Amino acid sequence: MSVQVRATALPDVKLITPMRHGDHRGFFVETYNRATWVAAGIGDEFVQDNHSLSRPIYTVRGLHFQLAPKAQAKLVRVLRGRILDVAVDLRRSSPTFGQHVAVELSAEDSTQILVPVGFAHGFATLEPDTEVAYKVTELYSREHDRGIRWNDPAIGIAWPFDPALAQLSDKDREAPLLADLPEPPFA
Repeated sequence: MSVQVRATALPDVKLITPMRHGDHRGFFVETYNRATWVAAGIGDEFVQDNHSLSRPIYTVRGLHFQLAPKAQAKLVRVLRGRILDVAVDLRRSSPTFGQHVAVELSAEDSTQILVPVGFAHGFATLEPDTEVAYKVTELYSREHDRGIRWNDPAIGIAWPFDPALAQLSDKDREAPLLADLPEPPFA
């Protein structure tokens, strides 16, 4: 198979490593092939591709999610630089509700992370000029767009830098704590 799928500490969040073919010219990697992925047990249908550039190191984007019926699964990969990528379980019926998984992704490695519906997602750049691309299973909807605080102490993410160095949007800086959400956003 041309793709390796591994579970993380939160088993519904997957790390996916496609086969990389390299020679003296560089490399080629097939980052997504629906038939191959379905054969590997991943049947998500992606409908939108996004690409971000974060110029400063320690740019934090997240923790974001969309409410149903516009909830999104995300397939995230790094095109340039390195990130700490984080997924937080927001499914109230889950035994891992409020827990997170954090993995480092880089352009040097073709590994991607699949963040399913029911999770908040975010990342912090660990190098300047980092570019991240991700596919989503639902179109962006401002009406359904939500977030939780990136440094919520109840979630306990160990960001690998002094929080005072974080580069944040106003939206992310003002996001509520998980405990302050009106109710857990997913069943």
